[in-house]
Amino acid sequence: MPLVPMTAFLEDVKKHKYAVGQFNLNNLEFTQAITEAAKEEKSPVIFGVSEGALKYMGLDYTVAIAKAAAERAGVPVALHLDHGSSFDVVMKCIRAGFSSVMFDGSHYPLEENIRLTKKVVEAAHAVGVSVEGELGTIGGVEDDLSVDEEDAALANPAEAIRFWEETQVDYLAIAVGTAHGMYKGEPKIRFDIIEEVASNIGAPIVLHGGSGVPDESIRKAIAAGVGKINVNTENQVACTETIRKILAAKPNEIDPRKYLGPAREAIKEVVIGKMRLFGSSNRA
Repeated sequence: MPLVPMTAFLEDVKKHKYAVGQFNLNNLEFTQAITEAAKEEKSPVIFGVSEGALKYMGLDYTVAIAKAAAERAGVPVALHLDHGSSFDVVMKCIRAGFSSVMFDGSHYPLEENIRLTKKVVEAAHAVGVSVEGELGTIGGVEDDLSVDEEDAALANPAEAIRFWEETQVDYLAIAVGTAHGMYKGEPKIRFDIIEEVASNIGAPIVLHGGSGVPDESIRKAIAAGVGKINVNTENQVACTETIRKILAAKPNEIDPRKYLGPAREAIKEVVIGKMRLFGSSNRA
């Protein structure tokens, strides 16, 4: 199948109360692992690509790999820019072939965030590309984004509802207590904020920082209105731990296929587990 916008599965997500996972592409092995998991689970999936990953892989390589993967998967696959920092970056990705984009204006005052996000939505929707917006500040570290825990700010429900009404983003990320990266303790998720916002807007809520969140909290978040969950760190940990284990046992191994292959399988197992937890298996 060709790449699709996230709106391709939006109505089914809302109707059947499940979430589609966004799993970040970091290299070819991550792409293959996520694709094979989606194919086996018959699950829609979102390829997340950060600006850091774009710098590493190259825009043209990223789109080419994603398109080839989507054709192989045979299920709905969205290629989504994660935390787009500017209108120019967003437009560059749309022109290159991304089917979905996130504009992260959460660090701006509300009025400016609304103004800039509306501009992105207008341009993206004109060419059939879906848009995710963000309100509140999500803590933790992701690529070049770093927000101290004390600087993280929960989304105000009234502001979040107004933000959606004025921007008409297709998916809305709100800060509800999760963080990028792995947690030192158990995250305190504000399910009441998720429920209040979700019940008053026409877009699913996005949960950033899905790695390490307890399964029961994930289920509660989905029941409250979360329809997209971002996972990257758990895949990175599975990949790196597998490579370290192999190289520790075979320090003279020089063939990257001998450790990247098993690492790819480890990532795939994480993704399959998440798809089943999110309820997206057999929804394609």
